[in-house]
Amino acid sequence: MLKKRIIICLDVKDGRTTKGVKFQDNRDMGDPVEMAADYYRQGVDELVFYDIMASARGRGPMLDLIARVASQVFIPFCVGGGIGTVDDIRSTILAGAEKVSLNSQAVKNPELIREGARIFGNQCIVLGMDAAKDDTMPSGYRIFINGGRVKTDLDAREWAQKAVSLGAGEIVLNSIDTDGVRNGYELTITRIISEAVDVPVIASGGAGTTQHLADAFTEGRADAALIATMVHSGQYSVGRIKQELSERGIQVRL
Repeated sequence: MLKKRIIICLDVKDGRTTKGVKFQDNRDMGDPVEMAADYYRQGVDELVFYDIMASARGRGPMLDLIARVASQVFIPFCVGGGIGTVDDIRSTILAGAEKVSLNSQAVKNPELIREGARIFGNQCIVLGMDAAKDDTMPSGYRIFINGGRVKTDLDAREWAQKAVSLGAGEIVLNSIDTDGVRNGYELTITRIISEAVDVPVIASGGAGTTQHLADAFTEGRADAALIATMVHSGQYSVGRIKQELSERGIQVRL
């Protein structure tokens, strides 16, 4: 059995790490370079860097800041936000990322997934999905873009399957409904997507305790769990989370 991965997310706005609740009311959490270095020392498995304003402002990735973060971590590093062309993917990888997360730009141009996977490999292309409950959709969940501000006509399950067929090698599934609330992941949509595709699915949005991660791995069938607030707040360390998961019988990299 593959060990479950713990991934920390740095949402970055104007060069600073930020965190909100349900994609709103963001607060400054600190310097992303310093935070990345600290989480690497703590033993996090992977790091994700999201420029949450790039797509909304119509600009590309912040390559200088990405390079500074990459210089501090020697683990898989994924970058998202404003990556809209093959050249953006290339420059982001050259800046130090192992993976790129395509979210809003993939919805606007699905061929970017296919081209990115063809040139750089499926393992480099991560689909970022921002989903919220909507009973009018076939799966019960609708896809949103531009940091959760713009509603699309895409059904979450159908979009996940299409993206994988185009070449996405992994999915980060973020639930807008539970983002930042720390009451647990949205397990229903996590399980729906995990069972619908044959690539790893990363649960995101809502972790507040170690039990929430355990639930994502068991009930949600997730391969990895993305966390932010519970470590940014200082309430948990990576080591504590991994130890508590291990005590619950979940295999993690200790």
